[in-house]
Amino acid sequence: MSSSRFEEFLSKVTSKVKSKEAHALIKQELTTHLEELSQSYQKREFSKEEAEEKAIKDMGNPFTIGDHLNRLHRPKMDWVLIVLFMIIAGISFLPLIGGVPEMAIFNTFFIGRQAILFTLGVIVMAGMIFFDYRKLMNWWMLIYVSGLVLLVYTNLFGYTTNGAKTWISFLDFRMNVTALSLFLFYLAWAGIINKVNTFTSLKKQVFLFFLIWIPSLFYMMLPNIMFSIIYIFCIATMFAFSQVQKKLAIRIGLVNMAAGVFFLSTMIISPRKDIFFTRLSAFINPDADPNGSGYMYILVKEIFSKSGWFGHGLYNDINIQKFLPGAHTDFVFPYLVYSLGWLFGMILCLILMIFILRVSINTFKTKDKFGRLLVIGGATLFAIPACWNILMGIGAVPIMGVSLPFISYGGSMLLFYSAILGLILSVYRRKDIILPTITSLK
Repeated sequence: MSSSRFEEFLSKVTSKVKSKEAHALIKQELTTHLEELSQSYQKREFSKEEAEEKAIKDMGNPFTIGDHLNRLHRPKMDWVLIVLFMIIAGISFLPLIGGVPEMAIFNTFFIGRQAILFTLGVIVMAGMIFFDYRKLMNWWMLIYVSGLVLLVYTNLFGYTTNGAKTWISFLDFRMNVTALSLFLFYLAWAGIINKVNTFTSLKKQVFLFFLIWIPSLFYMMLPNIMFSIIYIFCIATMFAFSQVQKKLAIRIGLVNMAAGVFFLSTMIISPRKDIFFTRLSAFINPDADPNGSGYMYILVKEIFSKSGWFGHGLYNDINIQKFLPGAHTDFVFPYLVYSLGWLFGMILCLILMIFILRVSINTFKTKDKFGRLLVIGGATLFAIPACWNILMGIGAVPIMGVSLPFISYGGSMLLFYSAILGLILSVYRRKDIILPTITSLK
């Protein structure tokens, strides 16, 4: 317990620190230092009062200290990440310049709509940046249940688009509920894994097992295999950085790996197995069905073979958009490579890689455990779709419905990624002004 002398000194120091969130951290640091100085003087046979006075005197002018700490503990902004976001946002307009041929709408419609969506995205991002993310930590159960309710509702009342129930309509407003549910599960799992070391009893571990796999099963029922993959990878990555106790980590890891193998096996023998094997066969040997399931694999391969280093120019070959479905959404990468060349494709991959790497590096710049989990989970939610979309575009992985973050056209996913980036920047903003919660495992 700090003395009244120390409290008066700390009040003078913090009066110069504008960030209220930093006051607790500063008081903790200075109190520890003052008490160490006081104890050292008491060991030299000074009285407690004299030792405290000398400790305060040794610290110096509290207002000067406060001015220094105000500069040191002010909220930070990752401008590199923001600039990268702006560059990627600019690239997203390129596939829309000439409109979308399969939709008979004037050319500027999609550009105007994209501008509106990015404006909303920036608003969402800004809201997340200035929101104290730590307030979400203890609300994981409510957030998880909300995500699960959305998935159940979508399975029951959603309508099918491109073979999957991913959308609902409310008062003539369409929304991709799977994107919102994935965001909610991401928040919930950051809170759950933040407390994973408390799941020591068998009862709690069984509960944890069902928490992991129930959303995945609902995603498979839609069916939306890609979202199930992203969801599992997000949890696994956060779990790997959770500082979980070794024995508990092995137990949870082995059980859920076995469960993953089991669910994969059931999918292979399920009534949908014909669809599964057809898609797998098309990926392995597209020439076996060139006019059916293998068509897209052959098409993207042909597109890349004809792209060249500098491409054919945007909309110089309008037929490319007619023959390449989703040139502005799922297949935006091969379209951009065909139009602007392999060199542009490599630059785009480099920009996305730097963006994801920058997010990943920010994981280790915060000493708050919950914040670190949010950042590493967010990095995964960017990395898996980006890598899969690009590899899918060159025919290296099976084709699935997955957008390229911030570049593929689509409002729900753009807002989804904007909210995640906002949370990541919120963690970065507070990295020097909140009390550390990460401790070394014994």
